[in-house]
Amino acid sequence: MIEVQNLTKNYKGFCAVNNISMMIRKGEILGLLGPNGAGKTTTLRMLTGYFRPNSGTITIKGLQMPKDAIQIKSLIGYLPESAPLYHNMLVYDYLEYVAKIKGIDDKEKRYDRFLQLSDICGLSSIMDKPIADLSKGLKQRVGLAHAMMTDPEILILDEPTSGLDPNQIAEIRDIIKTIGKEKTIIFSTHILSEAEATCDRIVIMHNGKMVADDTTANLKLGAEQNSLIKLSLKGALKEDATSLLKSIHSNLDVKNVDPVEKDLVSFEITNSDDLSKDHDFRTDIYLKIKETDWIMVQLIKESQTLEKIFRELTREVA
Repeated sequence: MIEVQNLTKNYKGFCAVNNISMMIRKGEILGLLGPNGAGKTTTLRMLTGYFRPNSGTITIKGLQMPKDAIQIKSLIGYLPESAPLYHNMLVYDYLEYVAKIKGIDDKEKRYDRFLQLSDICGLSSIMDKPIADLSKGLKQRVGLAHAMMTDPEILILDEPTSGLDPNQIAEIRDIIKTIGKEKTIIFSTHILSEAEATCDRIVIMHNGKMVADDTTANLKLGAEQNSLIKLSLKGALKEDATSLLKSIHSNLDVKNVDPVEKDLVSFEITNSDDLSKDHDFRTDIYLKIKETDWIMVQLIKESQTLEKIFRELTREVA
């Protein structure tokens, strides 16, 4: 559905998006994650044709941006971070205004479309209310209805849950999942649990570059193979325990850390050997410690969450 090749965007010497490439399949929900300034909004604006890239290509359903921009824009519904609503209008009047602008001239077709959008976005109880009187969550729903007015094949949503409370976030997430059964959706978010619960695939950006592009399950699996083992011992000297642990495998990285209790020695252990990534060294560690008179207080494999993966991929290196 969408193919991006070597996309770059500069602002007065600052590179906001740096040579990114990706493919988005039809019917896929793609989450675009990254800290502030990562390049998410700039990327979305280039996909919609709002910004022109300095270099690279955007192909959407076989059409080229910007050459075929008008045709491409007819395929896309776009909700920017701040929904562009007219607050002095009633919800129904605003949607009618949007429908006429988008070329839905037939009154019956407009009404039928309003009924569909009212059902999808949960607007039936607020159609006669001024937009200014709505909560932010309800305004986002009206913005979604605007973006979906012409039933576009692609929806691009920039931070659709930003500033919402947990209940409103859950409501918008359910709407996105419902829409995603029929459409291709790209949305940016800071809320990692949101992406994990909603997306088929996740792209993580940092400093304008793509640092990850995979399913949530595959990202976790890859991180799990380089997972952290935490060990705490009682009755052992730090030097002796370090030497024993390193003897288990030459590529085990054994790091002494502050103990959880004063009379313990504690370690964080990782494996840098690609050939043995799938091996769980906890069994080897247990058997080695069993040969000594030390007491094992803690031996755990730290689970990998999307938040930990995100923090590791986007942390600033001093």
